[in-house]
Amino acid sequence: MGKSWAFISHLHTIAGPSISLLYPLYASVCAMESSSKVDDEQWLSYWIIYSFITLLEMVAEPVLYWIPVWYPVKVLFVSWLVLPQFKGASFIYEKLVREQFRKYRAKHQRKAAAADDHKVNIAKAEHDHVQ
Repeated sequence: MGKSWAFISHLHTIAGPSISLLYPLYASVCAMESSSKVDDEQWLSYWIIYSFITLLEMVAEPVLYWIPVWYPVKVLFVSWLVLPQFKGASFIYEKLVREQFRKYRAKHQRKAAAADDHKVNIAKAEHDHVQ
């Protein structure tokens, strides 16, 4: 029982990198080589979300160290992101990332348009002042 329990308790150390890195790496290469763009979106979405999770982990490492279930929960979440039956990465990207990006871009475009209007008004004022 001792050896099998040790194996089971450390299984996530093998499963984690396999699920979060090896399989996505292989699937990403396959997606790049296929003619379909649907699988490209899934894997680009996965790498965006996985990168974000990794950055969050780096920042929150002192806190996550004290949460013993963090790594198994992360493995389950990444499995949901990766497995083609669920297409979790595409789902998260559509519902969260794309929506936030559109809001940010719209806000940025409004600010840029306002700045352009301001520059035009200044140019008109300078032109009127010269005449």
